[in-house]
Amino acid sequence: MRPLDGVRVLDVTRLLPGSYATLLLADLGADVVKVEDPRGGDGMRTLPLADGRNVYFELLNRNKRSVTLDLRSPDAAAVLDALCAHADVIVDSFRPSTARRLRVDPAVLRARHPHLVCASISGFGQSGPYAERAAHDINYQALAGLLFARGSTRSTSSGQAHSAGSGQARSTGSGQAGSTRAKKDALAPSASKGEPRMPGPLVGDIGAATQTAIGVLAALLLRARTGGGSVVDVSIHEAAMAWSMFPSTPDLENACYAMYETADGHWLALGALEPKFWIGFCERIGRPDLAPLQHAPDEERARVLRDVREVMRGRTRDQWLAHFADADVCLTPINTLAEALADPHVAARGVVSRDRGTIHITPPHAEVRPAPALGADTDEVLDAAGIGVSERSRLRAAGVI
Repeated sequence: MRPLDGVRVLDVTRLLPGSYATLLLADLGADVVKVEDPRGGDGMRTLPLADGRNVYFELLNRNKRSVTLDLRSPDAAAVLDALCAHADVIVDSFRPSTARRLRVDPAVLRARHPHLVCASISGFGQSGPYAERAAHDINYQALAGLLFARGSTRSTSSGQAHSAGSGQARSTGSGQAGSTRAKKDALAPSASKGEPRMPGPLVGDIGAATQTAIGVLAALLLRARTGGGSVVDVSIHEAAMAWSMFPSTPDLENACYAMYETADGHWLALGALEPKFWIGFCERIGRPDLAPLQHAPDEERARVLRDVREVMRGRTRDQWLAHFADADVCLTPINTLAEALADPHVAARGVVSRDRGTIHITPPHAEVRPAPALGADTDEVLDAAGIGVSERSRLRAAGVI
């Protein structure tokens, strides 16, 4: 038995954030019913294909069912009402005014279905001056300050300021005082921002999806205590801002936390943040003299990094991995995706599932049902909700389903 067996989720969202949020719930056992526009469905269905398949839609919508319903039609309200009567959760991803116009906003739904958990994912939340703005992940990351390197100056031992090599704030010495100064510098406005960078992962979208899933789980727990549903309000912009408060990998870059090229052009990643790991690494590469310099400032820090790079270029990747096989120092190969999927640990965990050419990363040994065809489950779901054959025929003829 899975944790959310018996929980039904209506997914009226579009694109990545909502689809990933409900995928997390589906992987926990929820019966996720994806409610889609009969004129083409979720926009993810029309993204560019790979080998004739829409991989992203397939990845995000496994283990779900699909119902078609044109929410803009006046006839849709009664259908949605019947679906909500048999659901525990509904998730939408509309701007607040659109949700109200389509009558899928929490105020309307919970007035008729007080048991319902209503989760709304929107760009900027349900209130505030930006609430009705259109945006996508790149915009949320831009507004959250994630596309500029944080703080580009730091103090030196001579009292002068100069640019840090990676464009990130660095501690100027050991101990809490240096760390505190670095944190303040990292959050302070920079006089010279440099050029913004294109973002990597869609952290706003993914972060908002995760927050939504957690919020829904908390709301279900609250309902078990009180008997009533509640509202989960998630802002993608605020999810992106939450990421801006954490250190990024460049913030941590140092000789003990870096990527190293090997003699054969492959790469290794070192994450020896704790002194015991750094000491063990330095001893194993024959440079115990570098151990006291783990957090050396400025020019000395750069020298340590150069020295380690030179040493690591002296052997191939496999030679280094064999050399460190019995050493606990946080040293790993930098894999390609193909190498990551072939990793024996991944195989032992059972988290890779292949379905019709699509590779899914799932909870260990989870069952995977393919993403549904558009409207594949309309008749089954509506029949269970009390909407009979004749009414479905009328709605289908009118283009409502």
